Amino acid sequence: MNETVLVVDDEERIRSSLRGILSDEGFRVVDTGDAPAVMDLLHREAPSIVLLDVWMPDLDGIELLRRIKSEQPGVPVIMISGHANIQSAVAATRLGAADFIQKPFSVSGLLASIARALDGGSAGPVAADRAPAPVGQPDAPQARAGRSGHVQRTIARSIVLGGQGLHTGLKTGVILLPAPANFGIAFSSLSDDTAIEVRVENVIDTAYNTTLASGGRSVRTVEHLLSALHAFGITNLLIKADEEVPALDGSALEFCKSINEVGITGQGALAEPIRIKQRVVIGEEGVGREFIAAEPADHLIIDYALDYPKPIGAHKVHFELTSSGAYTKEIAPARTFGSVREFRALNEMGLGSGARLDNAILVDEQKVVNTTLRFPDEFARHKVLDLIGDLYLLGRPIFAHVTASKTGHSDNLALVKAIRRLGEN
Repeated sequence: MNETVLVVDDEERIRSSLRGILSDEGFRVVDTGDAPAVMDLLHREAPSIVLLDVWMPDLDGIELLRRIKSEQPGVPVIMISGHANIQSAVAATRLGAADFIQKPFSVSGLLASIARALDGGSAGPVAADRAPAPVGQPDAPQARAGRSGHVQRTIARSIVLGGQGLHTGLKTGVILLPAPANFGIAFSSLSDDTAIEVRVENVIDTAYNTTLASGGRSVRTVEHLLSALHAFGITNLLIKADEEVPALDGSALEFCKSINEVGITGQGALAEPIRIKQRVVIGEEGVGREFIAAEPADHLIIDYALDYPKPIGAHKVHFELTSSGAYTKEIAPARTFGSVREFRALNEMGLGSGARLDNAILVDEQKVVNTTLRFPDEFARHKVLDLIGDLYLLGRPIFAHVTASKTGHSDNLALVKAIRRLGEN
């Protein structure tokens, strides 16, 4: 290995530590605490990657990042900071940073970040007008995977999205980073490389959203993002986030648009879809009853029946996940919803404080109060969106015909657990 790493940090002890770590890994290390000298070093030493501290005297690290990406856009830059938060990470990644890690960082986390950046998989967001097309993959992964299995997939470049948490009400964001084959899907923080794997065993709460936790950390409202990942067949992804995934407009549409912009990369290895072999039922079947059932099918089919008091009413939706395009058109735009009274009650419980006029459908006893519906049955379509996301807690696409009536996240989780048990028998 002969790659050169340029370390830019005003603390000599940090530079010394990084010199030792990276030299032991076979890197050639050049370091400086003089921010104005960085551009000269960049041209003279031709580094393969730059590690750049956010807080630099004389020249702000974010401004230095702008200059580096302006003059040397192909050189990946990893930002490091002792006072990181997801908002600053989102801002830096939008400017082209390959990653953003917090001091004190673990050696394994640092080396993993460098490896991802040098692989070219996360060199910053791609503009829509020059985004790569999906590589070697059909648009209908479920319908066309066939008996040979489902090819593992990741995003071609990093994705950065900022917004507000629906339940925490805090400004938040996510950075989606490509991950290697057989990695799976996992959430991590900026401060360490502790991962919260997307798996049913890590679900700790299904009241009003799906929350995952592991290693003393948690992340809530993951279902909309997971729904989009399921629809696009993305099986390997590292997601950096704080306590909650941003609500955006209350749907999965922005996730779908971003995935389409950056493209998808097939990874060769297979992730065989989950194919159930016998019918599974949670609850008591019957018209007007609350239940969810799954039976064998050659792709994912969902029939959902919703029945709420007016003004929402009763609706039925039939959807077949045969392509990401069908999902993006028919399901992804459907927004989360609730009554004004319900959100007031959630506020008292410390939830729902991020509900705004532009990220949820609000209803009172007579009408929708804040928006125009995108579909006449948008409420039921959003339930389908949530269900597709919760099913991805299995970690792989599922081929099944799911019939659900009056169900929510807790019912979805019960079905996922039952399917998992069947697979273990």
